[in-house]
Amino acid sequence: MSKIRITKQFSFETGHALFGYDGKCRNVHGHSYKLSVTVIGSPIEEEGAVKLGMVIDFSDLKKIVKEEVVDVFDHATVFNKNTPHIELAKELTNRGHAVILANYQPTSENMVLDFADKIKARLPKNIALFSLRLQETDSSFAEWFASDN
Repeated sequence: MSKIRITKQFSFETGHALFGYDGKCRNVHGHSYKLSVTVIGSPIEEEGAVKLGMVIDFSDLKKIVKEEVVDVFDHATVFNKNTPHIELAKELTNRGHAVILANYQPTSENMVLDFADKIKARLPKNIALFSLRLQETDSSFAEWFASDN
């Protein structure tokens, strides 16, 4: 049975700060992230199946990624939970802003690892996460491939 990869792309706005970093990114700032999610599987071949010929319905993949990543991170500010910005994080939260205190430094590399775990946990058994690409700027991105992990 042939394997096919399909990709869905997402966009979201997220702020962050890299505590302990020696450059400008130690300051609170934001990015217009683009996330490409590629899954792999065999198209459904059961005659009469509603999703005949699909690896996964794009709307089903969209639901998973929106619930696990986009709806959580969009217009939120992400800090490492050990950040010296903790008072700022508390103040933002008290004022009704979305703040995420992550167990990691919120770099693109760590975010893509987090997203991979969340998405993999929600995919149907016959579908595998093949790769993720998290683009932070026009010229900078982090990639995760199942074959590397």
